[in-house]
Amino acid sequence: MNDDLRDYVDKWLFRADEDLAVIDRLIQADPQAYASTICFHAQQAVEKYLKALLASKGVDFPRTHDVDFLLTECRKVSPGPFDQIDLKSLTDFGVSIRYPDDFYVPDLSETKYYAGVAREIGAIVLKLIRSS
Repeated sequence: MNDDLRDYVDKWLFRADEDLAVIDRLIQADPQAYASTICFHAQQAVEKYLKALLASKGVDFPRTHDVDFLLTECRKVSPGPFDQIDLKSLTDFGVSIRYPDDFYVPDLSETKYYAGVAREIGAIVLKLIRSS
């Protein structure tokens, strides 16, 4: 990976790590009160981690918040490590539920699930990028 690409990938990882830090702070504060925001940041972290992996592999990707699409693309370049990942409805937290007409508050178990998925994908992506 050349220096420019490394810098670009590192910026995606930095932003994804920021989202995970926000998740951790909000879970410590009150996961029930911040459930929607935690899930939003989980979606954002997953999106950024997956984009970092695709970029590191030289794959162009569209401007999208669709983490299901991004995960499918990552499975093409790194088969195996993502096989057991189920994003459920995580894409929905990226845009649609942020608006009042699509008001939805996830329960505590859903909130913890999505936070865990973000951490799991982060760990997978970091391992894949470091090993290449």
